[in-house]
Amino acid sequence: MSTPQTNSRRYTRLMTTEQPPIARVILSHPPLNILDFETMDELAAFLDEMEERSDISTIIFAGSDRAFCAGVDVKIHTPDKIHQMLNKFHGVIRKIAATRNVTMAVVRGHCMGGGAELAAICDLVFTADNATWGFPEISLAAFPPVAAVILSAIVGQKRAADLILTGRSITGEDAMRIGLANEAVPENELADLVEETAERLSKLSPSALAVCKKALYSWDAIHFDKGLQRAEQIYVDELMKLEDAKEGIAAFMEKRKPVWKGK
Repeated sequence: MSTPQTNSRRYTRLMTTEQPPIARVILSHPPLNILDFETMDELAAFLDEMEERSDISTIIFAGSDRAFCAGVDVKIHTPDKIHQMLNKFHGVIRKIAATRNVTMAVVRGHCMGGGAELAAICDLVFTADNATWGFPEISLAAFPPVAAVILSAIVGQKRAADLILTGRSITGEDAMRIGLANEAVPENELADLVEETAERLSKLSPSALAVCKKALYSWDAIHFDKGLQRAEQIYVDELMKLEDAKEGIAAFMEKRKPVWKGK
């Protein structure tokens, strides 16, 4: 591999390096790498840039020891921001799903909500066995649109229903066991596993990897975009009109227990 090129000066929420054929992007929005509008914009810009780089074939996403990403900023789930939030976040998800590059998520600490969706959409996922995974949106009277579309194909319908409908958290070891991650290892072994996989990928033909990936997801690609559009429509037209959805966000912001009205 060539000498790493660092481009972090262009971003405030990301740290990025390119060492062709590998590019790395580290979410850097302490303390929990929450996805706000600025982070989404920077991720979209980075992904667009990497798509134009013929010398890049693999993108590795990571966070901090404390959190890969604890989800999308709750403050931008309000009715006046919801369309913008869905457009920006799902725009990033669509770019990851459509990229010709092999994508890899490296998970430590909290990996929740939109962060877990971002990891799950990647081709390969390696997690610390003590990481915390979950889709807790239902606790705010919401649901995770991306997970609602893709999770059944990854872990099976019953397990997807369990995670999304209960909002419970699982460990990285559990994530691997149900198929949400490729491998779960002690945190001090994670870097070596990632480097071994990156080295293996770096020796392969970038063009063949891109074509192979296109074929691998040919069936899923037919359904993903339509499914996500449908989930977005339900989120905006039905969920956001519920009084409980408004109460869930308000209660979270006010740090109190929600009072559900069932409507």
